[in-house]
Amino acid sequence: MTVHFAAARTSAASPVARALTRVELGCPANDNGDIRPHDTVLRASLRHFATHGLGAARDAREKAHTAFFAGDRETYDMWLGVCHTLDRRLAQELDRSVTAKEPANESTLQPA
Repeated sequence: MTVHFAAARTSAASPVARALTRVELGCPANDNGDIRPHDTVLRASLRHFATHGLGAARDAREKAHTAFFAGDRETYDMWLGVCHTLDRRLAQELDRSVTAKEPANESTLQPA
C-alpha cells in the first residue's frame, strides 16, 4: 500500500480565508487623460447616429467628402472623425480616396 504525504494547509492559503480577506486596491490608472477632443467627436457621432440611424456613417462620409472638396479642412476633419467613430473602414476608405483625388496632386499634372 502506497502512502502519500499531504502537508497541512496554512490559514493564509485557505480558500475560505482568501474569500473573507479584503484585497487592497492599488491606485487607479487614469488612461483617458487627454481625450477631451475625442469626447466632442463621440458626442457628435452619437447625436448624428440618433438623427440618421444606421445610415449615419454614410451621411457623415458624404458631408466629409463635400467639405473636403469645398476646401473646408476643419469641417472635413470633424466629419471624418464622426465617420471613423461610426464605421472605421468606411472612414479609411474615404481618406484614401480623397487623398488620391486631392486638388494639390492634380495641379502637379499641369505643365508649368
